[in-house]
Amino acid sequence: MSSTKIAIIEDDIAISQMYRLKFETEGYDVQTAEDGKLGLELLEGFKPKIILLDLMMPEMTGDEMLVELRKKPWGKDIIVIILTNLGEEEAPNILKELNVHSYIVKAEMTPRQVAERVKTALAS
Repeated sequence: MSSTKIAIIEDDIAISQMYRLKFETEGYDVQTAEDGKLGLELLEGFKPKIILLDLMMPEMTGDEMLVELRKKPWGKDIIVIILTNLGEEEAPNILKELNVHSYIVKAEMTPRQVAERVKTALAS
């Protein structure tokens, strides 16, 4: 049985690696990218079931990447969890139109809590 694929699009390498390790130890197939542009390139070939997406990144922000992702036939139904330090009220309004599963402020949740949220999203 192949493991569930998770993509982490996050410009902070330490955070990205922390989550990668957390999900790999739980048996997920994890790939990471440092910005939205690289994220789109990664997703094209990797086709994850779920994406943890930061908003504030160089090159292409998370919301810009998500707009592009949702235009692709294979990208319409991928589960996206926003994982950022921006408060939800500061987030771009367009997120509401882009079928975001949930919104997590990094500083408010432990990796274990984020992993639980991912499991819940995959089960729904």
